[in-house]
Amino acid sequence: MSVSEMFSGFIDNLIIDNRETISNRYEEITCALNKEFRDTDSKTANSLQIGSFGRNTGIHGISDLDMLYIMPKSKWDKYKDSNQYQLLRDTADAILARYPKTDVKPDRLVVTVTYNDFHIEVQPVFEQDDGSFTYPDTKDGGSWKQTKPREEMEAVATLDDAKNANLRRLCKMARAWKNKHGVGMGGLLIDTLAYNFLESTAEYDDKSYSYYDWLSRDFFKHLMELPPDQERYHAPGSRQHVKVKKRFQRKAKRAHELCNEAIAAEKEKGVNEKWKRVYGRPFPAAPDQVKESTVANMSARSWRDTEQFIEDKYPVDIRYDLTIECTVIQDGFRPQSLLEMIRDKVMLKPSKRLHFFVAAITVPGEFDLMWKVLNRGPAAEARNCIRGQIIWDGGNKEIFEHTNFKGDHIVECYAIKNNIVVAKDRIHVPIEITH
Repeated sequence: MSVSEMFSGFIDNLIIDNRETISNRYEEITCALNKEFRDTDSKTANSLQIGSFGRNTGIHGISDLDMLYIMPKSKWDKYKDSNQYQLLRDTADAILARYPKTDVKPDRLVVTVTYNDFHIEVQPVFEQDDGSFTYPDTKDGGSWKQTKPREEMEAVATLDDAKNANLRRLCKMARAWKNKHGVGMGGLLIDTLAYNFLESTAEYDDKSYSYYDWLSRDFFKHLMELPPDQERYHAPGSRQHVKVKKRFQRKAKRAHELCNEAIAAEKEKGVNEKWKRVYGRPFPAAPDQVKESTVANMSARSWRDTEQFIEDKYPVDIRYDLTIECTVIQDGFRPQSLLEMIRDKVMLKPSKRLHFFVAAITVPGEFDLMWKVLNRGPAAEARNCIRGQIIWDGGNKEIFEHTNFKGDHIVECYAIKNNIVVAKDRIHVPIEITH
């Protein structure tokens, strides 16, 4: 496959496949609110799809959706005097009255409407003469704040046109990267950083898919060189603050290294797999790899491929941070940190006990954890012990394993909230020699 074929196939794989369902849900909510506040049944008037869906930068698995409902100006006097929570409560009640079996809850800034595989955050607003919107904030007794999503959407659309449709595609590729590597970045931050990068260079103004390998490399180089202590950026168009929840430079540096490796292997058979290490499963496999895999599955072999993939079970939309760590335990010795051993280039020997645990997590409220332990290499195949099944945590936030045989093993942990993977982390476990 050429670079152009690989990346055009990649972009195709990122297409939102439930767009019609999402649009129907937007319309249902809009209809309920119009009925309550305007006594009409319109499914489209007075609402605005915003967020990554509205900017057209979202990808398959999108779960965090946003909409504004524009209140009648005649209602302002009812809510203007510290009645921010009442506005959210009335909005929630209107949706519940129409759809009583739906999970609807008012929050600090929005009303969250939760469905099986995504949720919509509904923000009731009052439109101002300049096109901005005033929205309620219930923190510390309540206040009114301003947002300018139209300006953000217009800025993204304008630069996308000026950059040969490369901005929105880069935003989508960046989302695949953050989902693959568990980078807790919000959608507006991703779009802002991609916007700033393409605005800063004319290198790709007339380029397309055949240059997306270099585009990827240069974008991650841009990210890794951004100041690590910068706490916020200005959103395109609106210039409003976009908060940085956690530093992303280290993972961007690793992505830059992986891009260089993939570019160097452009003419080699395994180049698709190298790009998968950057962008994950949505990146297409080479046709000959698919054919070989099919033949291998049909032929007799001594081991069973039991690996499962979290993407086949839940939508993946990483929004929070999860960090797992591992302690290496052996009778008669002091427990050691696996990450410190790897940093010091100390390879694991067999017959050691491994304690994997959640060291930090920023997912708010209730959530579930799942684990995956994958054994790779000839020794695992010879013993028919690939594993790779995804299992529930059971509430312990830890699992125990043993170093049984040589290979590059992987342990992953996933945080599931409202049936969506919202945080993940992985550790490579290199084991040096067999018994």
